[in-house]
Amino acid sequence: MKRVGTVQPEKSGFFTKSRAAVSLLFLMNGFTVGCWAPKIPEFAERLQLSKFELGLMILCFGIGSLVMMPIAGAQIAGRGSKIVVKVTGGLLLPSLIALTIAPNVLTGAVALFLFGGFVGAMDVAMNANAVAVEKSMRRAIMSSCHAFWSLGGLIGSALGGFLISRLNVLGHAEVATVLSVIFLAAAWPMIFSDQPHPSEKKPNARLPLIALPWLLGIMALFCMVPEGAVLDWGALYLRQELGASVTLSGFGFAAFSLTMAVMRFGGDLIRDRLGAVKTLRLSTVFAIAGMLMASLSPDAAIAILGFALCGIGISNMVPIAFSAAGNIPGLQPGIGISVVTTMGYSGMLVAPSAIGFAAEHIGFAAVFMVLPVLLLIVLALSNLARYADGIGHSAH
Repeated sequence: MKRVGTVQPEKSGFFTKSRAAVSLLFLMNGFTVGCWAPKIPEFAERLQLSKFELGLMILCFGIGSLVMMPIAGAQIAGRGSKIVVKVTGGLLLPSLIALTIAPNVLTGAVALFLFGGFVGAMDVAMNANAVAVEKSMRRAIMSSCHAFWSLGGLIGSALGGFLISRLNVLGHAEVATVLSVIFLAAAWPMIFSDQPHPSEKKPNARLPLIALPWLLGIMALFCMVPEGAVLDWGALYLRQELGASVTLSGFGFAAFSLTMAVMRFGGDLIRDRLGAVKTLRLSTVFAIAGMLMASLSPDAAIAILGFALCGIGISNMVPIAFSAAGNIPGLQPGIGISVVTTMGYSGMLVAPSAIGFAAEHIGFAAVFMVLPVLLLIVLALSNLARYADGIGHSAH
């Protein structure tokens, strides 16, 4: 327990090799997911899927993630995140090509299940590795790691449409795979090694019986439901209920994404200055204010401003929950993180359809007005964020 307040922490430098490596891993994972988005229309057309059938296929992605995440957590507990992130990253590489050449619905479903599984498993491993790097550097890096994921998603989705129009879908998949190989190869020799010492007894990899990781999982879940709501339904709300043009309705998501990415790059400095608890509370207040502004807005412009405010708030809430999950006393980081990521992402999986169903009956404005209740619960649990500072900071 040498976490008490010395000021030796900062000696590790600001951007070490291990930090560069984990940032590249987040970039690669986000890039791969971003590359999938522009492929969806062609995938549906090739396999002759209706909207409902496409929804079921995309569910395979989510189920794959939820199945593989706890398995990754158990492997990280026994072997360390370095080997698991290398294996899952390597297995993820051929996924885009597999999705592009899948000849029928069955192979498409299997390819999507494995794609979701490897994305999710790598997600757990890279978050566990980021926690280990945070501890070694004794400074917060989680928010910027998630910023690199957002950046990767942005590059992947922006590049996707351009490459598909120029090269066709297979050419796009091949170029995207080569770029992913380059990201992984650059990170490979620098990935931080956190393997358990041989003299240590083998860790217990079962699901934890203590309440703390599950409470942090609820925090992550209630942060990610509003995030999913803005991403999936923000444009439709602006278009249908506030009369925005097609162009303007896209700005809601753009404003949210932009403020989220910017704040994630700055979030670690804020957290180092204020501590995780204060940062989480401030972020939650911003998110609540933004969501209420969007839901009560008389026109699209103010709603877009509300979504931008919401992005400022939500940006650093999930990274803090993940950092806390990786620092639970007496629990392997991989296990804590797998619980929190699985619960958080299950919210992103289930929430969109539930929100769509509710909005059909009461409208998007009413749904967006109810979502701050979830954020109030995050505020009530915010003291748990103190575990995120268990990385050598002086007490905040």
